[in-house]
Amino acid sequence: MTRPGSSSRTTIDLNADAGESYGAWTLGDDARLFPLLSSVNVACGFHAGDPLTMQGAIALAKRHGLGIGAHPSYPDLPGFGRRIMEATPDQVYADTLYQISALAGMAGAAGIPLQHVKAHGALSTRAWTHAPTATAIAQATRDFDPALPLMVLPATLLETEARRLGVPVVLETFPERAYLQDGRLAPRSMPGSSIHDPAEAARRAVMMATQGRIEAIDGGFFEFEVDSLCIHGDNPNAVQIAHAVREALEAAGVGVRPFSRPAAVR
Repeated sequence: MTRPGSSSRTTIDLNADAGESYGAWTLGDDARLFPLLSSVNVACGFHAGDPLTMQGAIALAKRHGLGIGAHPSYPDLPGFGRRIMEATPDQVYADTLYQISALAGMAGAAGIPLQHVKAHGALSTRAWTHAPTATAIAQATRDFDPALPLMVLPATLLETEARRLGVPVVLETFPERAYLQDGRLAPRSMPGSSIHDPAEAARRAVMMATQGRIEAIDGGFFEFEVDSLCIHGDNPNAVQIAHAVREALEAAGVGVRPFSRPAAVR
């Protein structure tokens, strides 16, 4: 784990959202992206993905020795899970538990234990500031497996609620997304919120991993602890960005490795 101002990290996890095709509709290039990663977050059918796509993503991850996480979402296929839905805490809990269970069952059939859980899109965004949603996600993760880590953004209510409930946390940042000084991701509607230049994403990844901070789009810096860096699989330049990020990390002496479940418990 990197602490703000630290440059002692020798390894970091590099993850991406994956398995986000659906039926005849294809999104992302998992075949080219997976060899560059150490972990993947597999869509569970609510914002993208279907049983066959999930099975294929699991098999590909196994082939490359990647850690596999469940990527639960609001039930929002038309909006790719990026629309806030007025779901009750009970609905969020049940939907999250259902999706974790589905992916864990399929991964188990392939002989792979689930490594983590990571909320997707608007469900994650809602949980940053809405305690009932954060609690429901953390509770569902804990009830499925008390030792299963929840991947969260630093300085959010989701991190707070996970820790309060004793859920292990893995702290994640995004080298190809801009941040506000208070730690929130810049809204996608804001100019400059997404970084498409591989060299810039790589620079930011090294700064995040070795210094535990990044320039904020509204001035100053956001400082954080970090265990994993994420590349959005639906970014048109995802493969090029992942190449550049991995090469830059390794050139800076930071190896790319999946995190271990025991190391995630704090």
